[in-house]
Amino acid sequence: MTLGDSRPAELRIRRVPLDTGRENVIIISRRSKAMRPEIFRGFSRVELRRGDKALLATLLITDDGLVEPDEIGLAEPAFRRFAEPVDSLVTVRPAPPPESLGAVRSKIQGQTLDDAEIEAIVSDITRYRYSDMEIAAFLVGSASFMTSSELIALTRAMAHAGTQLKWPAPMVVDKHCIGGIPGNRTSMIVVPIVAAHGLIIPKTSSRAITSPAGTADTMEVLARVNVSVDEMKSIVATCNGCLIWGGHVNLSPADDILISVERPLSLDTREQMVASIISKKLAAGSTHLLIDLPVGPTAKLTNGAEAMRLRKLFEFVGDRFGLSVEVITTDGSQPIGNGIGPVLEAEDVMAVLSNEPTAPVDLREKSLRLAAHLLEYDPALRGGAGYARARDLLESGAALTQMHRIMDAQGPSDCNSDLGPLTFDAKAASDGVVSGIDCLQLNRLARTAGAPLDKGAGIRLFKKIGDPVEQGEPLYRVYTFDQPEFALAEASANADSGYAVAPPRPRKATP
Repeated sequence: MTLGDSRPAELRIRRVPLDTGRENVIIISRRSKAMRPEIFRGFSRVELRRGDKALLATLLITDDGLVEPDEIGLAEPAFRRFAEPVDSLVTVRPAPPPESLGAVRSKIQGQTLDDAEIEAIVSDITRYRYSDMEIAAFLVGSASFMTSSELIALTRAMAHAGTQLKWPAPMVVDKHCIGGIPGNRTSMIVVPIVAAHGLIIPKTSSRAITSPAGTADTMEVLARVNVSVDEMKSIVATCNGCLIWGGHVNLSPADDILISVERPLSLDTREQMVASIISKKLAAGSTHLLIDLPVGPTAKLTNGAEAMRLRKLFEFVGDRFGLSVEVITTDGSQPIGNGIGPVLEAEDVMAVLSNEPTAPVDLREKSLRLAAHLLEYDPALRGGAGYARARDLLESGAALTQMHRIMDAQGPSDCNSDLGPLTFDAKAASDGVVSGIDCLQLNRLARTAGAPLDKGAGIRLFKKIGDPVEQGEPLYRVYTFDQPEFALAEASANADSGYAVAPPRPRKATP
């Protein structure tokens, strides 16, 4: 391609075994005969095209022979999305930025976007026309402020961007927790209870954003979560419910892209949270939704006023889309259950479902309460009978049987379910009573240990708020797989264990 030649460059596709995450990346040789790299170096993105098919990508230039002068290398994500065979001839040209980026700049400058602008942004994001930096710009701009009309438009655009499921039942129930509380794996207990009762509950979950495990990460220890839409429908038809990763069935695909950028930024705004959750539930075909808002000193919501504002946001958006939304606040002062991290949390879940005497009481009771709310959507149950019905289904073993049916239908997991072999205990520095637990610090510590990427990394808790401790007694045990993670986690725990221990109360003197 010469400077005066307006014809697009034409090169042969070569598949390059590079994992570039979510980014589309293509590679050319500096000795390319069909196009001159120095011409393209001034453009942040290029357009790859074959016939009517086009892909925007970031261009890298190599000197090491990774691709030949007449080839263009496609890293794995780009090759998968472009879906054209090796050696196909494609054209490459500088790509103008997506027009919707103008709306992103307007948002950063404090302007309100209309429905069409937000729809265009979401459409370009789902078509992988944005780089991660451009997505981050939209997220940060939206975090500054978002009007109610923008929130509705964003929810609608996200829900309509991917697969939209329809179910033959007139009532489809679901639940969602906003997260932030370690070990809070209630969904994996609620779903089999509700499904055993006979209600439809097709539970799709995201992977962890800033936590050491999401429901999908933990369920993946027990069963496959990457299922297709047809497989999901078959599982629900057989079992009344499922526990799968929503990203694989393309429900609100923009949400998973946004989450992948939010994760390293630790960005989780209220409006983005509401749009994310409601769009997923609308796309999943839910008619009745229960939202769990944990409130506590180190939770995402620290007081009742914050919870009230978020509850009203959920109810407002739900009403606009005809979705029945019930919002409850729960205790978020400390972790739920005894484990933090996918394998440890899966052990807690199965202990509760199996009615083991050592199963964590707090996880069991919270799950029963949440299941009761969902069961009472059933007109056949009298008001207030939901808890008794949920308890009966759990204690009779019906919920465990239903969980095994769901696991069998989804298929076996290929994850390593071993606990990390490198461990250390965080110990109490003094005698006293546990007076507080920092959920955020324990989340960070478990992630430092390797969770959720290493399923068996995490924390096993020995003490909860109100428990007496003696100096040197273990508060919790940390599991890791590799020495670097072990050293970082140990240093973090030594600097801040996340536990507050108050002096024991003096005994009253007897007369």
